[in-house]
Amino acid sequence: MDAELVRSWVEGWVVSRGAAPPVAEAWGLTVVVGLTGQVTRHVLPDANESLVRKLTETATAPGTWLKLFLPPQTVAPWVAPGWRFDDDGFLMSAPLHPTAAEAPEGYQVRTWARGGVTRVLVLTEDGEFAARGQVAVPSPGRTAVVDQVETSPAHRRRGLGGLVMRTLENATVAAGSSTAVLAATTEGQALYESLGWRTHGPLTSLVCDGPPQTLTTFERRCVG
Repeated sequence: MDAELVRSWVEGWVVSRGAAPPVAEAWGLTVVVGLTGQVTRHVLPDANESLVRKLTETATAPGTWLKLFLPPQTVAPWVAPGWRFDDDGFLMSAPLHPTAAEAPEGYQVRTWARGGVTRVLVLTEDGEFAARGQVAVPSPGRTAVVDQVETSPAHRRRGLGGLVMRTLENATVAAGSSTAVLAATTEGQALYESLGWRTHGPLTSLVCDGPPQTLTTFERRCVG
């Protein structure tokens, strides 16, 4: 995976989520997230068998995550006990251009920006949550990172995901960025591709639940 693309994604993600600045490692980047279920994440642009084996054998603190740009079926034989796969995904990017973004009848859009992050919220006329998303621009002119795009199940198939993306795109262009990157779920990939986004490759997540001897209710979900 392109190391510069990965770095751009990580730098924007930490702004979007309020995480600590990424720390460069010989093999990639480490980010302190500070959440109960995700304390630290290690991002490996060029993972291989020896590196994955080493990290999964030595980084045994619960809440440690690995982000790899390889298919899960490739990674699975390399993973030590105590780790499990999280949702599969893809790393994607797109050039940005101003575009029309009109809410369908019955919906309203709110946007606001703070701390380098612009958020978009789509509500019904009665104020019910319908969709949302956010975009982080680490600094003017840098690659933007789209994050946490979500549509309520009750409001899907109405073009709201596209509305959120176009609104974010316009805000990002206004902030001086011409390109953006995102981590897509398998479900979201089709939407983004329909909007002109390019898939660069798989994004696989591994989560450490703890050393094997401490696993009780988690064992069936762990790899190894």
